[in-house]
Amino acid sequence: MSRRRADSQGSLGPDDEVMPYSDDETDDELEASSDGEPEGPLEAPHAPVEARTSEMGWKVKANDRPYHHLPEFQKKVFLCIKKSRYSGNAIKTYKYNVLTFIPLNLYEQFKRAANLYFLALLILQVIPDISTLPWYTTLIPLVVVLGVTAIKDLVDDLARHRMDKEINNRKCEVLLDGRFQESKWRDLEVGDVVRLKKNSFIPADILLLSSSNPNSLCYVETAELDGETNLKFKMGLRVTDEKLQHERQLAEFNALIECEEPNNRLDKFIGTMLWQRERYPLDLDNMLLRGCKIRNTEECHGLVIFAGSDTKIMRNGGKTRFKRTKIDELMNYMVYTIFVLLALVSAGLAIGHTFWYEEIGSNAWYLYDGKNQDASHRGFLSFWGYIIVLNTMVPISLYVSVEVIRLGQSKFINWDLQMYFSEKDTPAKARTTTLNEQLGQIEYIFSDKTGTLTQNIMQFKKCTIAGRSYGEPTTAQGVVLDRGQPVDWSWNRLADRKFQFMDHSLVNCVRSGKDKEASEFFKLLSLCHTVMVDNKDGELAYQAASPDEGALVTAARNFGYVFLSRTQDTITIREMEQENTYEMLALLDFNSDRKRMSIILKFPDGRIRLYCKGADTVIYERLSPNSRHKESTETALEVFANATLRTLCLSYKDISAAEWEAWSRKHKEAQVTMVNREDALDRVYEQIENDLMLIGATAIEDKLQDGVPETIAKLAKADIKIWVLTGDKKETAENIGFSCSLLTDDMHIHYGEDINEKLRLRQANRRNQPPVLRGGKKKPADPFFPEPGKNALIITGGWLNEILYEKKKKRRRLQLRRLGKRPPPSNTQDGQPMDDWEKEMRQIDFVDMACECEAVICCRVTPKQKANVVSLVKKYKKAVTLSIGDGANDVNMIKTADIGVGISGQEGMQAVMSSDYAFAQFCYLQRLLLVHGRWSYIRMCKFLRFFFFKNFAFTLVHFWYSFFSGYSSQVAYEDWFITLYNLCYSSLPVLLVGLLDQDVNDKLSLKFPKLYLLGQQGALFNYKNFFISLFHGIFASLIIFFIPYGAFLQTMGQDGEAPSDYQSFAVVTASSLVFTVNLQISLDTSYWTFVNCFAVLGSIAVYFGIMFDIHSAGIHVIFPSVFTFTGAASNALRQPYLWLTIILTVAISLLPVICIQFLHKTIWPSVGDKVQRNRKKHEMEMEEEERKKKPTTFQRGRRSRRSAYAFSHSRGYADLIASGRSIRRRPPARGGPQDSIREVPQREAENI
Repeated sequence: MSRRRADSQGSLGPDDEVMPYSDDETDDELEASSDGEPEGPLEAPHAPVEARTSEMGWKVKANDRPYHHLPEFQKKVFLCIKKSRYSGNAIKTYKYNVLTFIPLNLYEQFKRAANLYFLALLILQVIPDISTLPWYTTLIPLVVVLGVTAIKDLVDDLARHRMDKEINNRKCEVLLDGRFQESKWRDLEVGDVVRLKKNSFIPADILLLSSSNPNSLCYVETAELDGETNLKFKMGLRVTDEKLQHERQLAEFNALIECEEPNNRLDKFIGTMLWQRERYPLDLDNMLLRGCKIRNTEECHGLVIFAGSDTKIMRNGGKTRFKRTKIDELMNYMVYTIFVLLALVSAGLAIGHTFWYEEIGSNAWYLYDGKNQDASHRGFLSFWGYIIVLNTMVPISLYVSVEVIRLGQSKFINWDLQMYFSEKDTPAKARTTTLNEQLGQIEYIFSDKTGTLTQNIMQFKKCTIAGRSYGEPTTAQGVVLDRGQPVDWSWNRLADRKFQFMDHSLVNCVRSGKDKEASEFFKLLSLCHTVMVDNKDGELAYQAASPDEGALVTAARNFGYVFLSRTQDTITIREMEQENTYEMLALLDFNSDRKRMSIILKFPDGRIRLYCKGADTVIYERLSPNSRHKESTETALEVFANATLRTLCLSYKDISAAEWEAWSRKHKEAQVTMVNREDALDRVYEQIENDLMLIGATAIEDKLQDGVPETIAKLAKADIKIWVLTGDKKETAENIGFSCSLLTDDMHIHYGEDINEKLRLRQANRRNQPPVLRGGKKKPADPFFPEPGKNALIITGGWLNEILYEKKKKRRRLQLRRLGKRPPPSNTQDGQPMDDWEKEMRQIDFVDMACECEAVICCRVTPKQKANVVSLVKKYKKAVTLSIGDGANDVNMIKTADIGVGISGQEGMQAVMSSDYAFAQFCYLQRLLLVHGRWSYIRMCKFLRFFFFKNFAFTLVHFWYSFFSGYSSQVAYEDWFITLYNLCYSSLPVLLVGLLDQDVNDKLSLKFPKLYLLGQQGALFNYKNFFISLFHGIFASLIIFFIPYGAFLQTMGQDGEAPSDYQSFAVVTASSLVFTVNLQISLDTSYWTFVNCFAVLGSIAVYFGIMFDIHSAGIHVIFPSVFTFTGAASNALRQPYLWLTIILTVAISLLPVICIQFLHKTIWPSVGDKVQRNRKKHEMEMEEEERKKKPTTFQRGRRSRRSAYAFSHSRGYADLIASGRSIRRRPPARGGPQDSIREVPQREAENI
């Protein structure tokens, strides 16, 4: 049954149950396996442990802080400055402190090209020969922009400071000066002995020394690491358990720990403890990892091995990446484009000024300015003058406006009541303000399974006993109902009141005692398991190695078969008010290869019986030919599989005393063998687990979070592909894939072997091609799945390494190191990459194949592999990615993706701390993307298009004016209008469009997911849209300049005065511009509110109010040199002729836009236009649907049966039970060193 992992040559392939760690694996592991040979004989359990000092580079001495500051443990930081290699326990996620905030923040802000440009511009404006505008026209906007951004950064960083302070100031008890004292987490150091209480978080990676439980057993909850809430257990060494119970003993403890260097392996720890001249082996069972929580243990003592950034949870965090949106990158390129345009335009006008001065300026006596400068020199100065005049082409307020819009959109996400989870009082939280519009462009979602798609709550839903199925709503008489009432368990005083079951007939059947097989069914469930029980004040609390097993024992408990207690060799249960104790002769534990577990019991009447539960495929192979109900049970299993329930088959076998004696001898021999003990035990187990009699099968629901299938279906309609990346087993992951509708019956599922073969063939074909064809452009590759239909990939971490050559890379490095030279080139037949190009092509092939599929599930993958898969898709598909998870094992993936989402409201908050967005339920993802993401993208695109337009329309008036001013860098507007245009006169309406606009409401956004496609295609903001805005701005500036120019040419006013002076012209062009841009944004507004209306009218009103103030005589008297347009506005705007000019200018500017918009909406309407046009009809349809909505039923009937076995259970507590350590009272302390060394138990609880 067992298939061992082998190398690629001649191998059967990787073991699907093993979670590989690729480059994170330690060198000694790979050295042991690099030759492809099986491992050598196991050492005797009591043999002394030889630690290889070269690989045990981390030394920790208990209760000796000065030891860790010795020179040998110092590392160079900078030049001759050294510090200890041992990290302190304080964590730091903030960026600034009091001293560094201003310089560092200014440095970061001036890394933006636009800010640096405006700083240079400010310096130019101080130079008198160049300056054409007062310095304050640039300084005021620049200070506002820098100030607003700095305040936002400060608020963000203060939140990080508060979070760090809260964690670092948590309290724990540390042994100092011979007694335990309360200390803060940040003051902990490596080598400290700490005391932890029940329900407290573990502050560092700690070696468990002793606990209040018998034999130093300690239960921990790892939700912070992996999102799982079922308890794992840890054990102290027997020697520390016996000798380190009291404060005085702990104070005298002076062991030296030698172990592996800090790493990110959550499933592995190797070390030795040297104490009292004896060495003791240490493994992960002895370690309490930071982030876990102490449960069901009153107190425990431990030694700090890794602290702070050296802990495994922090090492798994991955590198924090600075995330930027696609629009940000595009915006920067467009700003660079504007720089180039500005330089070209300024250069052209400077050349124009040079020729003008030679031809006209130098000959006009009235233009003499007293400076003896030649034309070329004046042209050079004119170039810099125009750089200053036309600087508003590069919009200084663009970045700060974008930040304000993003902040507002983040607040809308935080305030969305439809993303608020009332059960745990958890609102949605936008933890960043820089990525909102990217939510509208997602193409790939990478999701964890446990705690993200599922609640990790198992419920016993249905069963089949002796060919009859139970679980539907049924009366006690067996009448099936449409809706039923849950069973009342008041007759059973030991029942779990939370357990719900709808079939009253099964309860009636069991209670009557007439159906022997039903009684046997629940008796098996109450006896055949490795659950531990904790009895406090009559309340039973079960501790199971997996939630599945806990659900089955709880079901038996409610049906009257209550598991009460166990010792090393007995199990006591209450069978319908009668207490019975069974002698446990053997416990054949569950493992990944066996897919079953058995228990051999001696009944009170002397009978010996074997009970077995396991996967249907495994049990059916071992059934007796005389077993009944096989066909009917198989039919029931098919129905359960269709309903995506997880199944186990139950069976039994009666054993004679002689058969037991013979088998028992073989079993004892296998237990003490030194070579391949596990294989020997498996062979012995096979001999007894045969000729089984089938009792029935259970069906457990791995409860999905609410709305997961609907969310996945809706996101699929929006052309978003969902990949599930999980550390769970293949069967479990596949079962959940069907459960949440990610996998469907009509999909063709491809597994690791198939994928590897297809990629190998593609690679072989490529190698056979002539070398000339390999480089350069090639035609698109043929699809991997040419046949029609849907495809899905299910691939394990081992196969992922095999396919992507991850493990081979490490092995080659080791070979290189061992041989001292480069290994020879690979044989083309050995499956190895010949060079980096071939490895890259293999990766591209894998990504292409996966992207052809409707669904991809990667199981048994490590945190690093999760991140690698995300980065492969980002690298080769240039796609926008989103990762969603809830545990520390998802942090790397969350940080790698363009957007990271953490599921909050669970016990584990590590993922939330590293995420960009957080909420409590997976189903909120559809609203985050299809509503908030889409709206944010549309708003930002509309804002940017209009922002560029209004700045081009404003600035290019100077360009047209230069043709009539001798290219002399003269400005077309008043200085204060230039200063305030972007701050006051045109900013608010466009800002509100960026904050509030929506083409369709939220309900229609969810009803029509196809509306999301525009964002994925980047259709609303790109270089095409940018140049459209540019030409629109050129057209508007032409109209705004030339119509007033024509109107002012040879004009006479009503009073006989000619209003054709420069100042009146500046007032008319400025007024025309303000009206045009504010009415233009009105035409582009899809969603009108009072605020939008007020902003448009208010901006125009503010313009006139400020203009009349700064053109007044009073302010001119106070500041004569600053306010020079005295009376210009009142003189010009009292002329009806000029009002007509303004109206004509605005009308001609807007008319083409109105015509184009009308044609687009009628002849070439977008999907959004069509939905908006039929909005009322769609809203009525939705109301009708809500009224008619009924609970959906499962569609049953599949073409072929698949096994629904998906037991999320690796090795159970069998070793612990068999050792008797957890159930015997604490033995008296023994002095002999030989007695204090014990065999290290196998890994009992689930690996992460």
